[in-house]
Amino acid sequence: MELIDLLIAGLAAITAGIVNAIAGGGTLITFPVLIALGLPAVSANVTNTVALCPGYLGGTYAQRNDLKGQKYRIRLLLPVVIVGGVVGGLLLLQTGEKLFSDLVPYLILFASCILAVQDPLRKWILKRTSSGAKRTDKWPVVLAIFPVALYGGYFGGVLGVITIAALGLFIEEDIIRLNALKQLLSLSINVAAALFFVFSGQVYWLVAAVMAVCALIGGTIGGKLAGKFKPVILRWVIVAIGLLVSVVYFLK
Repeated sequence: MELIDLLIAGLAAITAGIVNAIAGGGTLITFPVLIALGLPAVSANVTNTVALCPGYLGGTYAQRNDLKGQKYRIRLLLPVVIVGGVVGGLLLLQTGEKLFSDLVPYLILFASCILAVQDPLRKWILKRTSSGAKRTDKWPVVLAIFPVALYGGYFGGVLGVITIAALGLFIEEDIIRLNALKQLLSLSINVAAALFFVFSGQVYWLVAAVMAVCALIGGTIGGKLAGKFKPVILRWVIVAIGLLVSVVYFLK
């Protein structure tokens, strides 16, 4: 890639880092940009997954104290999401370039719709977890989280929103602690898929490195700006972008 391409990828990653810190949905920016820069769809997705890992790590580290007292849940769910992330990555590499390219508009449309209903989902989870009860429905949450991990390894757009929705169905817990668990599981899914992708030959390493650094910068900026912007406005901007991109892909 030329220098200008790396600069564009870096700017997209900074923007995605800011967006993720404030509202979520940064993948709906970085993934289409990588395709527009000429990366094959599978390689763009794989490179994007690898590049996002540091951002998930930062989010998990920041909320590490809220994971205390959740060892049982971590021991229960961590192996499940790791296996799901690897299987999702394997499915991606087995899909083939043409089929995955055909699926791209549907994946972006799905991610955009999930992002659009994030607020109602959050309100429902808050209502469900406000009772103060601390309950984990063991096998139902395992069955719910595995397809989430599968999706995360395969594509991963708005993974955090889908993960916390699945957790909220079967775990009654304070929303802050539930969000910390979501961060850890999302990190594990991403890292499991990324480690699998390392040996795939599909990662554009220079692009991934530039994006990883820029996403961290963007996340830092976004953290400082979070109180100055209304997340709902930015979220709907990203939803609109995602819907527009999916329509463009559908019309190709």
